[in-house]
Amino acid sequence: MQDDDSGKQAGNHPDESQWAIDTLAIRAGQMRTHEQEHSEPIFPTSSFVYGSAAEAARKFAGDEPGNIYSRFTNPTVRTFERRLAALEGGERCVATSSGMAAILSTALALLQAGDEIVASRSLFGSTVSLFDKYLGKFGIKTRYVELSDLSAWEAAITPATRLLFAETPSNPLSEVVDIQALAEIAHRHDAWLAIDNCFLTPALQRPLELGADLVIHSATKYLDGQGRAIGGAVVGADVLLEEVFGVVRTCGPCLSPFNAWIFSKGLETLGLRMKAHSAAALELAQWLEAHPAVERVHYSGLESHAQHALARRQQRAFGAVLGLEVKGGREAAWSVIDATRLLSITGNLGDAKTTITHPATTTHGRLSDDQKAIAGISDNLIRIAVGLEDLEDIKTDLARGLDALTV
Repeated sequence: MQDDDSGKQAGNHPDESQWAIDTLAIRAGQMRTHEQEHSEPIFPTSSFVYGSAAEAARKFAGDEPGNIYSRFTNPTVRTFERRLAALEGGERCVATSSGMAAILSTALALLQAGDEIVASRSLFGSTVSLFDKYLGKFGIKTRYVELSDLSAWEAAITPATRLLFAETPSNPLSEVVDIQALAEIAHRHDAWLAIDNCFLTPALQRPLELGADLVIHSATKYLDGQGRAIGGAVVGADVLLEEVFGVVRTCGPCLSPFNAWIFSKGLETLGLRMKAHSAAALELAQWLEAHPAVERVHYSGLESHAQHALARRQQRAFGAVLGLEVKGGREAAWSVIDATRLLSITGNLGDAKTTITHPATTTHGRLSDDQKAIAGISDNLIRIAVGLEDLEDIKTDLARGLDALTV
């Protein structure tokens, strides 16, 4: 099986543009080999062979389509890329070795020394470290603003601004930004807008339809759905993704064929899983909001959430991740976490298994105290990523620690 080694995401089925998103998640992107396999094959190969020296020369020169080396393209990776591009409504997808590699590859592709990023201050801790510690030392400056404050975004833009970057909903406070309005601001200043969509996935939110230029994914999370593999992806217009592809091809943060196969299989159940995650998370958030040991619940599905109306408008549902602040500070938060017997104490999320963590000392632990305060990461904050277990079992597990705080 051969294809254009540029990685372009051309469709392979005449009806694909008419399919609903749940059909795309199962059918899009697959190109069967002469074996006529029903499930997608895995191509665990580093290289590809040619029938002649002349054929090899043509392919290396780009005069003839075909695979050259799996750091560049691989048929299994290509299937995942095409499927995710179809789900997001993008022209093209480039897969990477992790979500952080997707962000880094985007920055290396589109920015240079002297350029600036304007980003939400409500970002994953590793993203902040990447922007400040690593991009910063190469002359790329990042300014941080309140995620939902559109006037702050506009005020932070300078003539050097090339990229606006946001997670929406945010991790772990479930803050939301108006993607369409933010895209209009970015484009008015000749900048690109990149949205990290890993919390909702295209099953619940499609940022490109709202005007974003790029969508970033940690495929490790809900695209996989079972905590099995590490990977990332960038989706957008071909002209931008060609540059991202060049970084992956040259610098090497490529996705392994085996992980790509896992993600492709994960996409087949994405719609079902995200609906189930969201329904359970909403019910759990409502239960937690009524518990006497809980000061506040951060979940955009709650009517008490400041941006609930916006979230309803631009999302199909509200996702699986919520934050809760308990009474009693870090000691109380740790006691609730330690009292669990079912939930997994881990910094990861996007799993069928419910996970729980203390952001201030795990996912955001590398941030300074000032950075944590600005991002709203308090010592009494707990993050829960609601899985697919029976909801009553999840409540029982949490109640053990929460009830003890009210005794």
